[in-house]
Amino acid sequence: MATPTNLPAAQTTGNVLTAAYMNDLRGAFRVLQVVSAQYSTQFQNNSNTYADTGITLSITTQSNTSKVFAIATIPIMKTSGNTQNAVGLRLVRGSTTVKTTGLMNYTDSLLQLRTVFTDTHLDSPASASTLTYKYQVANFNNGDGVLTCASNEPATITLMEVSA
Repeated sequence: MATPTNLPAAQTTGNVLTAAYMNDLRGAFRVLQVVSAQYSTQFQNNSNTYADTGITLSITTQSNTSKVFAIATIPIMKTSGNTQNAVGLRLVRGSTTVKTTGLMNYTDSLLQLRTVFTDTHLDSPASASTLTYKYQVANFNNGDGVLTCASNEPATITLMEVSA
């Protein structure tokens, strides 16, 4: 089987399709490994500063050209609201923010709000090493707390290394 970095040059008319060329093609753009974890520990943040949720997972990539595809489902509850309140969620690799998402924007409501945040992101870390991904949450416009894994509803995170 080809290594992830062994993508062949373009095939041209008249070239013989060799076994080695076919192996190189089979090795390109494949899922090389999958790691997954589930979290049930509740986390609360009352601040508009991002804080770790505890939803963290590591993957050791085989090549510095590999990409990492992150998939997460995170139950979130805003215990009560105030006008123009919002929750921010971000995906961090090591200490680098790779994606920030604002969600649950709502106005003129003091009701409890629950949702399951689903996130996908294709990251290009350019590193053949152990990479740690984590989610952080912030409570914008302050107000009452934002809970993740509320009422022990589990969060999941899955990381896939994809050859490039």
